[in-house]
Amino acid sequence: MFLNPSVETSSSLTDQAQQTAEQTVLATQKVAHEALKTLTDALQDLRLHTLPSAERAGAQVSALAQRGIDSVCDTSHQLRLKAEHASENTVAYIKHDPVKSVLIAAATGAALMALISLVSHARDRR
Repeated sequence: MFLNPSVETSSSLTDQAQQTAEQTVLATQKVAHEALKTLTDALQDLRLHTLPSAERAGAQVSALAQRGIDSVCDTSHQLRLKAEHASENTVAYIKHDPVKSVLIAAATGAALMALISLVSHARDRR
């Protein structure tokens, strides 16, 4: 049986369309694969470039924190020395002039009590 020439042409066009579709799919897959590889490479490069920067930043933050801790320790030590010195001076003053020290302490206590009394009366009025 002989096929009609229009049927043969139609079949030929269908085959060509199928081949073109397959080639298009393959080309699209290839482009997608290359794009994915390019993106992967770019992300890898980005990671390689940013990792050292992040490590340096972390080291700088750590060093800054350590300097802050050292500064707090030094300040605390200086305050402790000043408090000890003030305590020693106070004891020496009391030993040298005990009556005057007791009078100063009593006057200071009386002034504090007067101040507390004024503050508490001011609160009661509200």
